[in-house]
Amino acid sequence: MNNEAPRETPIDPRLLEILVCPLTKGPLTYDRERNELVSAKAGLAYPVRDGIPIMLADEARVLEP
Repeated sequence: MNNEAPRETPIDPRLLEILVCPLTKGPLTYDRERNELVSAKAGLAYPVRDGIPIMLADEARVLEP
């Protein structure tokens, strides 16, 4: 069994330029500390796993108001 922590792969900056929130079509900001793409308009943070944004509302974390 592998007990290593998941490796955080940085997201490609060019990808950030074209990605938008799938719900609001609004802009996303990258939270490097949490490794998430944040949609302030939707109040959601989408996880990034192995450098791949998971742009599913079911996988997103709801932001605190």
